[in-house]
Amino acid sequence: MKIYNGIEEYNCNEVPSPVVTVGTFDGVHVGHQKIIARMVEEARKINGETVLLTFYPHPRLVLHSDSKSLKFINTRERKFELLEKYGIQHLIIINFTREFAKTTSNDFIKNIIIEKLKTKKLIIGYDHQFGKNRLGDYSNLYDLCKKYPFEVKRVPAQDVNKIFISSTKIRKALNTGKIKKANELLGYNYSISGNVVRGAGIGKTIGYPTANIDIEDEYKLITANGVYACLVEYNKKIYKGMGNIGFRPTVDHGDLTIEVNIFDFDKDIYDENLKVFFIDRIRDEKKFKNLDALKAQLHKDKIKVLKLLRV
Repeated sequence: MKIYNGIEEYNCNEVPSPVVTVGTFDGVHVGHQKIIARMVEEARKINGETVLLTFYPHPRLVLHSDSKSLKFINTRERKFELLEKYGIQHLIIINFTREFAKTTSNDFIKNIIIEKLKTKKLIIGYDHQFGKNRLGDYSNLYDLCKKYPFEVKRVPAQDVNKIFISSTKIRKALNTGKIKKANELLGYNYSISGNVVRGAGIGKTIGYPTANIDIEDEYKLITANGVYACLVEYNKKIYKGMGNIGFRPTVDHGDLTIEVNIFDFDKDIYDENLKVFFIDRIRDEKKFKNLDALKAQLHKDKIKVLKLLRV
C-alpha cells in the first residue's frame, strides 16, 4: 500500500481507474471491510486500483473541544496494516483543519474527488455524509455524478446479530469488557502493542512472570480492566497467555498497568515489542488477602484460559 501525506503527493496519472472511498475508518471493522471488498470488486471490473482518502487528525479532535477524551480502536500503524490487508492500494492522508472543514460537499467532489483523484467510481457506506456540516449524502452524490464523469455505489447497511456495526458500538463493547462482542463486530481480534518495560517483578516470585506493556499512543482505546485470555505475538510467533489490565490491587495501587503472562515462554524481552490479542475476558480484577491467594487464583485462571484457547 502506498501512503501519501497530503493530496499533493498523489499523482493521478500513476493510478489507473481509481475506485475511491472516503472516511476515517477507525476500527476497520466488518462494515468497513464490506466497503473495501466492494471497492476491490469494482476495481477488478475496470482494471482499476483502490484509493482511500482519510483525515488526520480525526475531525472530532479538531472541531469539538469536548473530544479530548476520544480514544481510537486502533493506532494509526495498526489501522494502516489492516487497510492494506483488506485491499487498499493507495492511502491519501489529508491534514484536517478548521479551514478544510469549511469545504462544501460540491467543492469537495469537484476539486478533490474529480479533479485531483480522477475518480472513476466512488464507493460509500449506507450512512455516509461529507462536506461542510456533513450536508453531502448519497442523494447529493447521485445528483453530482450526473454532472461529473464518475459513478457512485452505495454499500447497504451490514448487520451482525441484528445490530448495525459502528465504531461507537465497538468502543462501548471494549469499554465494558465485552471483548467477544467487540471482536465479532471488528471481524478480527482487538489488540494492543508496545515495548516491554520493567515492572516490580512480583509475578516472577509467585511463578507467573509478566511482561509489562508500555502503550505510547495516548489516543489508543484500552479495553476494560480485568483478566483476559490472550494470544501474544513475539518475533512473528504466536504464544498463548493471560493478560491483566488494571491497578494490581493486591500489590499496588499505582498507575494503570497492562501486563501479560506468556505460557511456555522464558526469554528476556525487555525493550522489545509485543502485540497482544484479546480473545475473552474471564473475570474482574480483584484484591486478594495475600500473594498466596493471588497465586491460587492465577492457577485457576490459567486452566480456564487454556480451555478457552484450545483449538
